[in-house]
Amino acid sequence: MAGERYVDHEVLKAFAQSKVNVPKEEAKERRRQVNYLRERLEDYIADHPDFDLVKLRASGSTAKHTAIRRRSGTGSDADVAAYLRTTDTDIEVSTMLSWLRERCIEVYGATKEAEDFKLSDHAVGITMRGSGLKIDVVPVLYTGEPDDRGYLVTSDGIKVLTSVTLHLQFIQTRKDKAGDGYREVIRLLKAWIRESKEADPELRCKSFLLELLVAHLWDAGWNGKPLQVDDYPAAIEQVLSYIVRTGLRTPIVFTDYYKAEAVNATAHPIQVWDPVNPENNVACGYTEQDRQRLMNHAKTALETISMAAYAPTKSEALDTWRELFGPTFPGE
Repeated sequence: MAGERYVDHEVLKAFAQSKVNVPKEEAKERRRQVNYLRERLEDYIADHPDFDLVKLRASGSTAKHTAIRRRSGTGSDADVAAYLRTTDTDIEVSTMLSWLRERCIEVYGATKEAEDFKLSDHAVGITMRGSGLKIDVVPVLYTGEPDDRGYLVTSDGIKVLTSVTLHLQFIQTRKDKAGDGYREVIRLLKAWIRESKEADPELRCKSFLLELLVAHLWDAGWNGKPLQVDDYPAAIEQVLSYIVRTGLRTPIVFTDYYKAEAVNATAHPIQVWDPVNPENNVACGYTEQDRQRLMNHAKTALETISMAAYAPTKSEALDTWRELFGPTFPGE
């Protein structure tokens, strides 16, 4: 019989607060920088009625409050969706990005260096020299649809319907019912997958996929129980168990903004459908090998948690959990 559970909800909660969550002051600074960028660009739009930049919306993990601390200076701290109006329906993403970069440079004027604005395959990255924060400005083609619907353009020219506002509303609706633990579970899972990717760089599991798995288990429960958002070890076990038991072969569809019949089955190994766009399987690029690799990582993590539950001492239990979250666990 298992002994005392040394790593319980409070231990994981403390770890999240000390090592996973973005510190309050840093989060506040991120929001300030994003708002500053938005205000300057929106003022520019107001002064240039013919400007093709229509509006800006904060997006991504920072806006959803599911962001985790950045490591080693990689990645962005915040995302902004820049809605562009254009009559060129065949516009290339590289053209959009170059144009958007020039607009951002114009807005900041002489206050920043040109090298502070760097292009990636999907965004204009802006580095704030004073704080070191990085903001990705992502272009979205705007066609006048409601709820901030617009089209992301992939590097190969495919247009993907999205809505920053509806995505935020999707997660907020569930958080309002579940409480703060809902987003904390997502952040802890992101910390686990980041650690897993450091051990296995071939592992694929985007943050948005984790968010949707948590949303599905909140909606549907697992193994006859609701998602245990007030017991973090149990909730993590539920998500891992779902990945292992289903193998992620069962399609996941949300009906917040469209009917289930709007989704057409595909041959993709993993099918988790964007809650805003019934034509966008967020895992469409994942191969069968990717599915198996993710399932195997989840299986190993699940076995590790089970071993920790039987650990005879707290020290051994903590050592076991470090296999999931790395050497900084429990963050004491």
